[in-house]
Amino acid sequence: MYGRVKRLLLDPLLIALKKKFEETEDQKMLGLINFLLQFHYQLSGEVAFSADLLKRMRFATNWGAEIFTLIEVYRKASSPAQVQFSERPFDHKHQDISEDNEKQGLNRMAIDIVTTLMNALIQEEGLEISDDFFRDLTVIYNAVAEKQIKLYSDVAGFNNLIYDRDTEERIVRQVFRNCILKAGETLTTQCLITERLFRVIHTYPEFKPYLNQGLAETIVSVENRMSREIFEIPQTVTWERVFNKLPDIYKDIKKAVKAEEARFVS
Repeated sequence: MYGRVKRLLLDPLLIALKKKFEETEDQKMLGLINFLLQFHYQLSGEVAFSADLLKRMRFATNWGAEIFTLIEVYRKASSPAQVQFSERPFDHKHQDISEDNEKQGLNRMAIDIVTTLMNALIQEEGLEISDDFFRDLTVIYNAVAEKQIKLYSDVAGFNNLIYDRDTEERIVRQVFRNCILKAGETLTTQCLITERLFRVIHTYPEFKPYLNQGLAETIVSVENRMSREIFEIPQTVTWERVFNKLPDIYKDIKKAVKAEEARFVS
């Protein structure tokens, strides 16, 4: 079975987040999570926008593109709808798992998706996180994913279909679970380092001369710069910004299209 990132990572992760936010009765976080859970296939990459909405949309340029687009729609669209484009099956380009390489395949894709989702919850929705948050989230995710895999196995058995349950369980345990922990480490490590460093420099008197020279302010400055780098999702600017900088851009695009048409017609 394909659609592994959706079936084995994103769906169980969203359900795990929903469980955590229901425990704390965090309605703001639940709003976004419930919105994302409405969609049958959040990672399809097939969307249609009104011209007005398209001008205000930003698009991520990493593997978190689809989830980032849905989050943008949640924030900026008044009435999103889910529709079926075609009755025929659509075969996506399948990726290798790449268990030992975080820069390739499903491994890289999963890290980008988790980081993009958590970045939206932290930066835009105001979620406060810690390393404990991600450890708890991973435990809940594991339980949900195992339950989902058992369901797939039961359905496959009922319909006399071949289903490689061992491989899917291995992907969850050795790849996707680690991707969640990796994203958590990326998003929380900087804050923890700064907190511990401040504790040290304010505990030992040897650091007092350096504190008088602005050591604490320098640490805060570096932390702010690194935080911007960590939480910055690679993305395009909106067309509103483009039009503001290049007022004739639409005319130039039309001219370029007509020039291309003329070249191929002749």
